[in-house]
Amino acid sequence: MEGLTAELRKIPPVTRILCASSLLVTVPTLMNIVSAYKVLYNYDLVFKKMQLWRLYTSFFLGSSGINYIFDLVMLYRTVDQLESGAYSRRSSDLAYQLLFVGGSIIVATIPLNGMVFFRPLLVSLIYLSSALAPAGAQTSLMGLITLPIKYLPYTVIGMDLLMGGPAYAAQAVAGAVVGHAWWWSVWGSTPGVRGALSRYAVAPAWMRNLIGEGGAPPPPPGQAGAGVAGGVHIVPPRRTLVTPGPTTGGSSGSGYNWGSGRKLGNS
Repeated sequence: MEGLTAELRKIPPVTRILCASSLLVTVPTLMNIVSAYKVLYNYDLVFKKMQLWRLYTSFFLGSSGINYIFDLVMLYRTVDQLESGAYSRRSSDLAYQLLFVGGSIIVATIPLNGMVFFRPLLVSLIYLSSALAPAGAQTSLMGLITLPIKYLPYTVIGMDLLMGGPAYAAQAVAGAVVGHAWWWSVWGSTPGVRGALSRYAVAPAWMRNLIGEGGAPPPPPGQAGAGVAGGVHIVPPRRTLVTPGPTTGGSSGSGYNWGSGRKLGNS
């Protein structure tokens, strides 16, 4: 049990919270332990009858069947990549920004009469991760298709259209719109230039303490002392090692020739 706890603690905090929340909301409803009606968003029930928990649970009710497993894996991979890259040592900033993202999703889905926001939340995270990924980054979709990660949000929207119809795809489109606004307003579309709202996107002290990042916050990406990384870890292509043959008066070796640049065999 201690080993399992230790492994769970290795998962970045926001990734752990989001995935655990999804499991705690979705699994009981799939097992008919809790009625899905109890966790859906409804304006009157939330703001007139003060059933405020719906503001939280409506973001974590996933789809049914095997699709939920794929969605949960995608949620884990996407948030983990963000926390390991662009939000490294800044998980509290990610958590704080997600509060505004959640509110934006609720507003963006008003024309759609949205009651469940898991899909828009997932797509907004995917959009941000793809926008922050290095140029040329590739990703795998369900382990079957490899494609440039910048096309992943649109691929997800297309799959939602094919599998769920226009109404289902519209939820994903709303998430992509919010994700684009998130990227543009916080990170900025110009390399090296932060977004117009970036100064308001830094977590306050109470959020940093809640996530376990108390103390002075690290400098934001793009400034001295902070590395900029995308949401995907890129492994550079391997270099071919050249093994030079034996030279006069010397022993053979492997790797690069760091000498004066003369051709091998010359005295």
